[in-house]
Amino acid sequence: MAISDSSSRILAGLLEARTGQQLTMSRRWRIETALSSVLRARKIESIDELIAELVMNKDARLSEEVVEALLNNETYFFRDRAPFDMLHKELLPSIRTARASERKLSIWSAGCSTGQEAYSIAMMIAEDPLAWAGWDIEIVGTDVSRAVIDRAREGTFTHFEVQRGLGIQQTIRWFEEKGDQWRVVDQIRSKVRFEARSLFDAPPRPGKFDLVLCRNVLLYFDNNKRRMAFDRMAEAVKPDGGLLLGAGETVIGQTERFAADRDMRGIYRLTGGENADRRATGT
Repeated sequence: MAISDSSSRILAGLLEARTGQQLTMSRRWRIETALSSVLRARKIESIDELIAELVMNKDARLSEEVVEALLNNETYFFRDRAPFDMLHKELLPSIRTARASERKLSIWSAGCSTGQEAYSIAMMIAEDPLAWAGWDIEIVGTDVSRAVIDRAREGTFTHFEVQRGLGIQQTIRWFEEKGDQWRVVDQIRSKVRFEARSLFDAPPRPGKFDLVLCRNVLLYFDNNKRRMAFDRMAEAVKPDGGLLLGAGETVIGQTERFAADRDMRGIYRLTGGENADRRATGT
């Protein structure tokens, strides 16, 4: 099914207006596949007919369905294992030392999709019970898509989704079988809170997070939106907290709010000026 340039432009404009994400030329090949379920459910014959429905604005819910379908919600448990190994062996132990007196840990998974990243962190911490005994642990997952946040809160995944990144022992330990699906056990789900929230909104808890993860999200923003997102994350992290990006993402040339950690590859820290400002205001 051929998609006209005008239809592609309208869809790209709708996605960017609602989420800040760009539907670049390299992503437009998936428009037809992404919207196929919307077309079937609405009994619409073509993308161009769908565009006509959107332009006439007959149904506000249709715009929301289209945006939800166009979002890239690719994720899986312990995605790209190396960052989780680094968290387990280096970053979380360093946070535990720094917060030994207060025994509180706060983590924000931004752009969390259906929740696998946030749940992976909760499992990692739960698998080291002696180290975290007596700690107040908060993990917050946010995403602009209400549909994926609803799924994340439910914590129910298909067999295929569970197999992606998890071994048999982890599956048995941290999931309950529910018919042909698997649900995260209450012990893990109770450690994670999910919110529908854009990266351009005020952060869930300004200045309170020890670690912010925002992986493979900034790739879809233009330079201005990316800078805005970095500003929001800078507002969220504690003065000595850290930011973890995806392997293909960097702060270099994108923001002055963060700089690479000297010792931990892939971790970014608030710049000196930001730290000084935070300490001066007591936040």
